[in-house]
Amino acid sequence: MANRLASAYSRYLLQHKDNPVDWYPWGDEAFAEAAQRDVPLFISIGYAACHWCHVMAHESFENPAIAEALNARFVSVKVDREELPDVDSVYMAACQAMTGQGGWPLSIFALPDGRAFYAGTYFPPAGQPGRPSFRQILDAVWEAWTERRDGVERQAAALAEGLGGVFSSQLLDVGAPAAPVDAGLLSAAVTELARSEDREHGGFGRAPKFPPSPVLEFLVRHAAAAGETSAVARGLAGRTLAAMCRSALFDALGGGFARYSVTADWSLPHYEKMLYDNAQLLRVLAHWVRLGGSADFPADEARTAAGLTAEWLVRELGLPEGGFASSLDADSERDGRSLEGGFYVWTRAELTTAVGGVGAAGRDSEDDGARLAGIFGLPSAGHAAPLHAGRALEPDERDLWERLRPSLLSERSRRMPPARDDKVVAGWNGLAVAALADAAWALGRPELLDDARRAAELLRTVHWDGGRLLRVSHEGAAAGVEGLLADYAGCAEGALALYAATGEERWYVWAEELLGVATQRFVEGGLLSDAPAGGGTAGPGVRSALAGARSLEPHDAEAPSGASLLAGSLLAHAAYSGSSEHRVLAGSILAGLPHLAAQGPRVVGWLLAVAQAALVGPLEVAVVGAPGEDRRRLHGEALASASPGAVIAVGEAAEGEARVPLLAFRAAADDGAPLAYVCRDFACRLPVSSPEELRDVLAHG
Repeated sequence: MANRLASAYSRYLLQHKDNPVDWYPWGDEAFAEAAQRDVPLFISIGYAACHWCHVMAHESFENPAIAEALNARFVSVKVDREELPDVDSVYMAACQAMTGQGGWPLSIFALPDGRAFYAGTYFPPAGQPGRPSFRQILDAVWEAWTERRDGVERQAAALAEGLGGVFSSQLLDVGAPAAPVDAGLLSAAVTELARSEDREHGGFGRAPKFPPSPVLEFLVRHAAAAGETSAVARGLAGRTLAAMCRSALFDALGGGFARYSVTADWSLPHYEKMLYDNAQLLRVLAHWVRLGGSADFPADEARTAAGLTAEWLVRELGLPEGGFASSLDADSERDGRSLEGGFYVWTRAELTTAVGGVGAAGRDSEDDGARLAGIFGLPSAGHAAPLHAGRALEPDERDLWERLRPSLLSERSRRMPPARDDKVVAGWNGLAVAALADAAWALGRPELLDDARRAAELLRTVHWDGGRLLRVSHEGAAAGVEGLLADYAGCAEGALALYAATGEERWYVWAEELLGVATQRFVEGGLLSDAPAGGGTAGPGVRSALAGARSLEPHDAEAPSGASLLAGSLLAHAAYSGSSEHRVLAGSILAGLPHLAAQGPRVVGWLLAVAQAALVGPLEVAVVGAPGEDRRRLHGEALASASPGAVIAVGEAAEGEARVPLLAFRAAADDGAPLAYVCRDFACRLPVSSPEELRDVLAHG
């Protein structure tokens, strides 16, 4: 019999609807039931593409004996962390405070009011050295609850108070005066990143290695700005991008990046593919192409990786109603069993069979397959491995790969694909819109603008009601979970990028509306927080777990922090509109950068990127005149600029006020030809009429 999750929208919750565990979704009903029965809450948090979540579900939540113990002694609650990230962040902080580590599945035991007193991640069905079984944990927690209740409640109270203090201390005082961006701070961040670079394998730090996407955006922007560390930044970005794109992290066959690598050399990915990773990396690659690449990672190679990633995103995550799904699972069926990475790995025999019959004239296709297997280092003993060379291909190797790739794609299409989580998350889709809008021009792929428009239209018409943004939708219907700061700011980021790429005013107008509501709902008492005033999605349980404190996570995680995205969108909007209020608010958020960067630049990459744009101006470009090829060429030249955070407006000449203030009072040439105006720091250059002149003006700021 299905439990209470049967009517859920979340695919993660639906994965558990037939468990014998009597699951509750997150909400008041679960808290009331725990209080009425006077039993603890067991809160299990994960997401649809999580491999170890699937493992624990199969081992424990499908086990009738374990389910019986849970049902008798606890009220069990399932939480999709992607739908309720503020719930996840609080309980993850509790787990890290208690155990020194975290991850998913996240397993929390809490008082009936939501305050945690014990936490962990994956628990096995049988005890292992240093790791008790899940059943042992259930017995121990129940014994503590029934025999030592006072101690349990004291621990929960102390933890809630401590977490409340930690989260409150992270709130940003946006009433504080803004200060100019310190160029030395940005150079110091580059120097610090260079110290932590893995010069052997690329990237930063040790295994496991995640794509440092926000940091890469900062490095690309810093490389585009003149300065003593710009060459260092270009080298760091190029080596990191090259290492990832030539590794198993990147699906060279079908495009797209895996979540992370288990190994330092990027050779063993954790195969789940997430929208937020691929949106960010597509945009970084587009900006790298626009910058011109480097000797370590040429622009042409980046263009290929970006094109494959854009195609994968549209093909594999694109939804019929518009917008993009959240993720693809790591696991897929292979040889009759579920296997992590099963869809993506090949044996030598499989590869040779797949390319049969496509050998060049006079050549044996088996020889082609063997050669390709050697290029990719496939083991000879029949073990399956992902296709990657770990280096740049030689020209003849690239020709062979391009000739054989269609046959391999065709063969792989016959396999059982990984499952997809069709949940549309507003903020992540906003990042995807921005990436596709930028990639359309950088890659010369105008059709990507249509995909960006469709996603943006879904967000604007389904997720947005004119006064509130909903975080999640399923099959074209939005669920009643209000967006967090990162959702509002991510959608504004996407809308502004789409306006710059298309000149369609409705996207500028929507971004302005989003930012207006965001500044009202997320700033209270001069402090910026992640959830709207009044608690947002978290509700009473997390408010209790935090001892009533509001929360803000100022550091980047899998995606840029809400605060840094808001700062960037406010800065761009201020450049378009002249809004001193938005410029000051962006500056107030940036005023917290010295403190945050001191904790390590890798956790504030997007705020560093925004600071780089603020230091440059950002440049403001207005292209005005009648639609046509001449205006399109000027517009394209403006979009080709690598100037950090440049804002671009395009439209008809305006004799007076305009809906986009940057276009106001901008005239075309006397003969009607379009003109481009370039401004920075409240001062404008004389307008120019040719792409060559505009390129020169943009190059010199």
